[in-house]
Order: sequence, then structure tokens, then C-alpha cells
Amino acid sequence: MQGEDAELTAAVLAAREGDECAFRTVYRAVHPRLLGYVRTLVPEADAEDVASEAWLQIARDLDRFDGDADRFRGWTARIARNRALDHIRARGRRPASSPVDDDNELAVLPAGSDTFDEALESIGTGRTMALISRLPRDQAEAVVLRVVVGLDAKGAAQVLGKRPGAVRTAAHRGLRKLAELLDGEDAIGDGVPAPRAGAPRTVTEKARRTLRET
Repeated sequence: MQGEDAELTAAVLAAREGDECAFRTVYRAVHPRLLGYVRTLVPEADAEDVASEAWLQIARDLDRFDGDADRFRGWTARIARNRALDHIRARGRRPASSPVDDDNELAVLPAGSDTFDEALESIGTGRTMALISRLPRDQAEAVVLRVVVGLDAKGAAQVLGKRPGAVRTAAHRGLRKLAELLDGEDAIGDGVPAPRAGAPRTVTEKARRTLRET
């Protein structure tokens, strides 16, 4: 365990013991990604409130959590998802869904596709977060959990209550759809700036690594 993960793990352990400064460190590290995930589940106007409800539960139950940074991200994502679904049910809305993915029908990612790379890079810069809401909910959740929150397929599957293969399928399909949406925006010239030439590919590389079949 290195770098950011080691620091987050240490902060979580300290926060469990009541260190308020450590809890603020945990919040700053996790909240932006968690809020991005909540925004795939509820309307933008409700996202901050739902995220706040999730953090209230996280703070209340933190002394019962046991694990490292990866497990903590998955644990907080499950809490946020439950609070979001409660919010949806309380308002009588039916969350959008798409057919269950077949584990044996993994979409093939287009190797070397510039548009696909833009889709991945844009997730890191925030360009496509609004577009993610246009994906089927299972695809949107899989993409955000894997690329933004940073969970592996097993961790994301535990959050969603699905098999890892189904999560991989949904993430692949979601990323391909995002590439198409970005390509369509660029074609009509909607004023959304394209990634600058020579932009770092760290997010793209991370996404390709986390989505690679093993």
C-alpha cells in the first residue's frame, strides 16, 4: 500500500479513534468522488443533501468499520447508494434501470480510439459527468464506481449486489456510450472544450488498467 491509499488508511484508523482532524482529512479525500457517484443516482438538486445524509451515517458507524482505504471507499459507496435509493423511494420515483448484463457478452473496447480516450480523460476532468446521467443507471454506476471512486470490479460488485463480470460489462458499455456522446457533442460544436493537446493520460491509463480483463 502506497501514497494516497496509505494516507487514507491511516486517517480512517485515526478517525475511528475520535480524531476530528483525521476525519476532516478522510472527508476531503473521499467526498468529491462520493458526491460524483451520488449524482449518478439522484437529481443534481438533491445530490448534496443525499451525500450529507450519507456522511452522517458514515460518522455514526465509523467505529464499527474495519479495513483499509479500498474497503473504506466501497463501504462509503454502499452507504451513499442506500441513502440515494431511500431518497428516490421517499419521493415515489422509480430509478431508471436497464436489462441485466450477460457476463459472457463483454463489449470489446476499440483499441487506440481517440474518442474513447477522450471519454476516459474527461471523466477525470469533469467534462462528462453531466453526460453520465444520460447512461442507463447500471452503466453510469459501474463507470463512476470503477473510474471515479476507484473500486475494482469485485468492490463495485459488492456495492451494487452484482457479479464482477456484470459490472465489467456495464462499465465497458458505459464507456463506449460516453465516447459516442462526446463524439456527438464535438460534431455539433456545442461549445464544450476538447481536451488540450498533450494532456496527461493518467486517468486514461488508470481506467484502462482497472477495466482490463484478468
